[in-house]
Formats: sequence, structure tokens, C-alpha cells
Amino acid sequence: MVAPVMKKTFFPWRSFIFLLLIFPILRAAPVPGADSPEARVADPAKKHWKILHIMSYHSPWKWTDGQFDGFKAALQGLDIEYKVFQMDMKRRTGEAWKQEASRAARELIDSWKPDLVYTSDDYAQKYVAEYYLNQKLPFVFSGVNADPSSYGFVGSTNITGVLEEEHIVETIRLLRQIVPTVNKIAIIYDDDPTWPPVLARIKKSLPHLQGLNIISWDLIHTFAQFKQRIVELQKEVDAIGFLGIFTFKDEHGNNVSYKTVCRWVLDHSNLPDFSFWEDRIAYGTLCAVNVSEYEQGYAAGQIARGILVEGRSPASYPMKPTVKGVPMVNLLRAKKLGIRIKTGILLSVTVRDSVNKDF
Repeated sequence: MVAPVMKKTFFPWRSFIFLLLIFPILRAAPVPGADSPEARVADPAKKHWKILHIMSYHSPWKWTDGQFDGFKAALQGLDIEYKVFQMDMKRRTGEAWKQEASRAARELIDSWKPDLVYTSDDYAQKYVAEYYLNQKLPFVFSGVNADPSSYGFVGSTNITGVLEEEHIVETIRLLRQIVPTVNKIAIIYDDDPTWPPVLARIKKSLPHLQGLNIISWDLIHTFAQFKQRIVELQKEVDAIGFLGIFTFKDEHGNNVSYKTVCRWVLDHSNLPDFSFWEDRIAYGTLCAVNVSEYEQGYAAGQIARGILVEGRSPASYPMKPTVKGVPMVNLLRAKKLGIRIKTGILLSVTVRDSVNKDF
């Protein structure tokens, strides 16, 4: 084989010295379009990344989509190829489906070989991320309600992220601003494993809510049971808090859409109600101090940026919740309940004056 001929190239020394002088300035320049204060110039050895987003739930859904929007915003300006896998475990709750979806997600990881996996909400941790503990592939999560130790994440070398902690005290204080007579409350939840840690946080918050009594903690399995209990509660409590309303079954054992559940409450309950998420307000719940899904995703994206661009270890990031909450009120629901909300309250919250029509 004939070796290629190498031509000599003469490099002007003055140009070389000039480049040395301006090199620090070039490195300090911000990434164009990056709106994250954590942004850094990308490692020149790696200019393109693949990120796999594994959703516990489905799209379109504001909670899920909002997290992904925030995540991508934090990575703006980088050359990233995204792939999304929807586990759809809010609508399909059988264990057989969970095993099938999680197996498919893991197969996609192994075949596509992403540089980082972004997992949102708890199912993606239990059914996917746990399988990759202390491996080389970095994982970043958001929207996690459970203690990360329950997934083995504490002390792991490759998994970190953003916890989701509800604005419990703020939400109930908002409710009592709107309806000062609220003292007795019932909490409704389904059998999804998401809720036990949320219930524990509610109980822990009670000392900060003087004069409030939660007189009923209702675990509901079927839509018929739910309807019966809501009717009974009309005479027992002053307000209802809705946590899980996703896994109720009809008479045939099929899942009842949470939108159908919200519609029924809107038509049949005369009690003020609250939750901790914006999508419930969109379907007729009276009030919430919303956990911002965008902030959850954005914080996770900042972590991912540090891992990919700066080469930081996932273990260097503490697992902690976002702190920003958004107070929200559904004015249409208030009118239906005959509640007149003071102007001062309305000026301090995000107001919805309608209900989503896609029931």
C-alpha cells in the first residue's frame, strides 16, 4: 500500500499567539439560546447526545408533557436526539401490562443505547430504572413521590433527580381562605402505589393546620363505591381532597377514566374540593396550589445538562423537590357551589373560568 503524501503546512506564529490570547474568552462565551444559568460550553469531544425519555404515563397529558417541555428547555442549545417511550400505566393498570411495558422499555434502552435516560414519575423508576442501578448509563428522574430509598437510589452512582412533594399546607390554607368554615375534610384515594407517601406527608403537615380535622381517609377501588361514598360525605364533611382517582373499576372490571370521575363529581357533589395538580383544576376541582410539572422537568434537565456537558457524576446531585407552587382556582366550580371568592384572592391566583370539554 502506498502511504499518502503529507504536505507540509506552515502556521503563522503571530496567528498562533493571537489564538492563545483569545482562547479563554471563547471558552467563557455562553451557549447560544441556553436559558439555564447552569449552561456550560459543550465538551468538544461530544457534540451530539441521545436521550431516551421514559414516561410512566401517556401523552397527551399536561402533567407528563409539561415535565418533558421543561426538561427540553433546560437543554436548549445542545444537539440532542430524543426518543420517547410511553408506559401508559395510568390508563392501563394491570400487572401483566406493567411487566410487558417495562420489558419493552428496557429492550429499547439496550438496543438504542442512549447517552442518558430521563424517567418521569414513579412507575418508570420501579419498573425500569431499578434494573440499572450502579451501572454506567446515567438516569435522571422527575415527578417521584416515593422516598428514593424505596427504589435503591440513595447512594447509587448513576441515578438522581427531582422529587415531587405536594404543597399541602398551602393548598388547604387557600381552600380555607375561599371557604373559611372548612374544618372537617375527607381524603379520597385509589389503590395506586403512588399515594401512601403522599398520605404520610399530609399527616405530617396536620400540625401546621390548626383547627383542621381529617375525619375520613377513604381507599376506593370501584367507581360504584366512589359514587356512594361521595354521596355519604355530603353530610359528613366540609370539603373533600382528591388524590388518586385513576384506578377505579366499573362493573366489568374495566378502568374508569379520571375525566369521567371528575365529570361525575362536578355534577353530583356540592362540597368544595381540592387537589394538588393543575389537571384536576382543569376538570372542575375548586382549588390547588399546583406542583409545577414544568419546574419538575426543568430541574431534571439542568441535572442532565451537567452530566452530559460538564461530565458531572449523577451522585454529585442531591435528590430534592422543587419548591415553586402555583395557586389555582376554578371560578366556574366556585359559581356552581355558590361560593363568592374575594377579589384579593382572585388577584393572587391563576384563575380558570371553564372546564375542559373532553370528558
